[in-house]
Amino acid sequence: MPVDTKAATDRLMRFLAVEGVTGQEAAIGRELTAALKESGVPAKPIRLDDANTRIPVPTETGNLIVDLPGRGALHNQPRIMFMTHMDTVPLCAGAKPKLAKRKIVNDAKTALGGDNRCGCGVLVTLAAELEKQNLDHPPITLLFCVREESGLYGARHVKLDELGSPVMAFNYDGGSASNVVIGAVGADRWTVEIFGRASHAGVAPERGISSTMILALALADVKAGGWFGKVVKRKQQGTSNVGPVTGGEGRPAGDATNVVTDYVHVRGESRSHDGKFFKEITKAYKAAFEKAAKRVTNAQGKAGKVKFKAETDYYPFRMKENLPVVKRAIEAVSAVGGTPNVRAANGGLDANWMVRHGVPTVTFGAGQNEAHTIDEWINLDEYDRACALALQLATMR
Repeated sequence: MPVDTKAATDRLMRFLAVEGVTGQEAAIGRELTAALKESGVPAKPIRLDDANTRIPVPTETGNLIVDLPGRGALHNQPRIMFMTHMDTVPLCAGAKPKLAKRKIVNDAKTALGGDNRCGCGVLVTLAAELEKQNLDHPPITLLFCVREESGLYGARHVKLDELGSPVMAFNYDGGSASNVVIGAVGADRWTVEIFGRASHAGVAPERGISSTMILALALADVKAGGWFGKVVKRKQQGTSNVGPVTGGEGRPAGDATNVVTDYVHVRGESRSHDGKFFKEITKAYKAAFEKAAKRVTNAQGKAGKVKFKAETDYYPFRMKENLPVVKRAIEAVSAVGGTPNVRAANGGLDANWMVRHGVPTVTFGAGQNEAHTIDEWINLDEYDRACALALQLATMR
């Protein structure tokens, strides 16, 4: 079952040229719909769900869902699903993809968007090849998720009954098509608001309460306790990061340096393959900020305050290797000439939420390299293997 690799590459180049940063996926959704119709998929089974109405941040459109009825000897087999995400990180805005032999590179100083236009190319190529070659296959759902890059929101808010209740799923998001990813970390996303007291920094600094100093003391405490970066405690491991630190828009202190800063807003994350341990990391940050707030006082003895909020972004999972979805994945990788590399990922995947929804999901790569950087490029050999792998997975008996 050979794949038309030229047509597959042409599709990928076409999708890379359409901007669609996270939360702004309407244009790429239209382009994918057009490409699916051109590949022979009828208009009726192509639709958008209403996940965007449940996502708590502005999102142009819902997830794109496609139902492919079963065909031939496999038409009455249980439904399976292929999925990817159609958004990119904001750094991809303005990308200019260019073919360079067996690579796709970028003519602009932006990220390229292979994460995850590669997955989009694989899924549309799968639909095209099934139709073109008139191959037998079970009922298949194609799912293109929104807002993966900003919190796995599309997969989180999808409704299972709208997917046709697939018994297993295959997600495309990564580099090597031979990677059989059967687990991933879980993560908390947290924010802390630090409230101090504004005062003239030159005339009466002792009247102020510096929210900046509270931040500094808290982070120093976290670092000294071994809770920042790679975190190893006993036999448990995880990671944490402090993200953007911003002031309060419109607040009295503003950006002035001659005013004791009265407000700071901080965002961060905690991750681990152990569901309890990333919560422990988050707890350590909360304790450090609360302790620091009490330590910074003004001449009147008043202390700062903090408001710490944490939310689980996604839950960790690890599937057993004897599950049918994992066995099928390993067999398919071998069948297309690859060496299966069964592993777990240290980043979150849409698969985290699909497994949480009750659909066992294996993730493969599709040629991404240096994702989320201006050095991003796509390996077309791996992309071609990913397309061949999808066709193999869809038609196995």
